[in-house]
Amino acid sequence: MLSHPRRASKNFFFTKRSAAFGVDGRLPGRQSASVFPLKNDVPRERFPSVTLALVAANVATFLWQLSVGSASIEVFGAIPIAITHGEVASTGVPPWATLVTSMFLHGGLTHLGGNMLFLWIFGPNVEDRLGHAGYLIFYLACGTLAGLAQVLAAPASRLPMVGASGAIAAVLGAYFLLFPTSRVLTLIFLFIFVRLVYLPAVLFLGLWFVLQLVSLPEGMTGGVAFAAHVGGFVAGLVLVWLFGARPRSRSRPAW
Repeated sequence: MLSHPRRASKNFFFTKRSAAFGVDGRLPGRQSASVFPLKNDVPRERFPSVTLALVAANVATFLWQLSVGSASIEVFGAIPIAITHGEVASTGVPPWATLVTSMFLHGGLTHLGGNMLFLWIFGPNVEDRLGHAGYLIFYLACGTLAGLAQVLAAPASRLPMVGASGAIAAVLGAYFLLFPTSRVLTLIFLFIFVRLVYLPAVLFLGLWFVLQLVSLPEGMTGGVAFAAHVGGFVAGLVLVWLFGARPRSRSRPAW
């Protein structure tokens, strides 16, 4: 999720660094180091219709954003001070509703692509465990809670928040809890070195979460809404447990 600077022009693309390897794969402070998940080793049990629909909805919304420009973010982005003060925009969109609409907006192609990659890698397995309807409710509820976490962190901010990464952070939190023994095929770029490695999911996602925590001060001044990432991950851990999903023991495949 990005805290997006408002602009009067139709160019809404965000030019600063996207969120640390939860959005575009880059590690904080290391522009030449990147980490990308390619797949995990947990077989899918059913067709991931909700995950696919969410990806399609985000892509369709982004194409719409290209046609209308920055107005999409100014109207449907979540603005913390508007939410804390109950300010209704001239368009009539209630501030609380933007906590949902902002989940489907993105600040640029890299922002969208990174989010959708993580959603597609980790979402289907969580959907398997929660069921289609439960997964959709979980996704929207956690995305809303993630947005509220950012509002609490910066209640006076007038920067619109956009992006699905708060909700996707919840998916990562759920995956972390449900599939602790799984492994993630990871593409690592480190300066001139490129390597494919299987990393334990608890290491991959645990490192991701730690990076969000240490980056929280940076998110207080705009740019990346790291508080939404942290809040989403924690919400995912808690809500997936409340939804009744539990880890299953499984044998690890030989590679």
